[in-house]
Amino acid sequence: MPASSLMPAARFIGRRSYLESLAFSDRDRRLNMRELFEEAAGQPPPDPRESARASARTPPRKRFYKEAGAVEAEGGFAITLDGKPIRTPTGRQVVISSRDLADAVAAEWAAQGETIDPVTMPLTRIANSVVEGVVDRVELVSDDLAKYFETDLLFYRAGHPEGLVAREAAHWDPVLFWAAETLGAHFILSEGIMHVKQPDEALKAARAALPGDAWSVAALHMVTTLTGSALLALALAHGVRDAGQVWAAAHVDEDWNIDQWGVDEEAAARRATRLRDFEAAVTVLAAVKPQAAKGP
Repeated sequence: MPASSLMPAARFIGRRSYLESLAFSDRDRRLNMRELFEEAAGQPPPDPRESARASARTPPRKRFYKEAGAVEAEGGFAITLDGKPIRTPTGRQVVISSRDLADAVAAEWAAQGETIDPVTMPLTRIANSVVEGVVDRVELVSDDLAKYFETDLLFYRAGHPEGLVAREAAHWDPVLFWAAETLGAHFILSEGIMHVKQPDEALKAARAALPGDAWSVAALHMVTTLTGSALLALALAHGVRDAGQVWAAAHVDEDWNIDQWGVDEEAAARRATRLRDFEAAVTVLAAVKPQAAKGP
């Protein structure tokens, strides 16, 4: 197999503290919302073990509202807590173009118990990330996403054992064939992890097929960082692969190891946490699909 390039995509990590008071005036509410959104800024959750340690160090934050909802607003639907719209740390109102997506975000807030756990609010994190950091920078975020085409998971193949080689081919080759035949993006494959530059024409063709709206771009960026493959994310956006197929394709090597050696509980916990964020990104893509993918 010819030489090619891939270093698996990096994963977003990190999160900041959130929500500080219980009883609140309007000013208190604004401060609470700012802290919560800073905590819930569009990043996948950290290692579950670190989350547990952090939870042990930090007292749980109590819920400061009774009701959550979604109401019509200029440009779409606003998320409200006790009738007041939520805002990002810089004061931007969170407005979502899709009613279904707005209802789903509101449902995350409504589902919180006596305490608020931002880890269980992946749609809220995506919404905040879009309004705060993507809407005004769609091209920049798309360019960053496109860099993953240079080092995609699907390019780097096992040389053995035969069973793993066959699994990778079964899950990955259909996506590569689609990229070549439909998008005109012909990528080079390799055994191992030696970096090889991909053809500029292939990179440009894949970049041209990315969606153009902020919500789709943000969701695809999350799918890419969670799976290590911008091509899998692109195939999902274009309906070439469904969510289950993409998730399975992203974990071919991991699942092979599980079959050989059994389940590692800590790895399984991390995977379950990533899956929750992946499913949230899929929900966003489905909600904004009419606006999505340019190109074939």
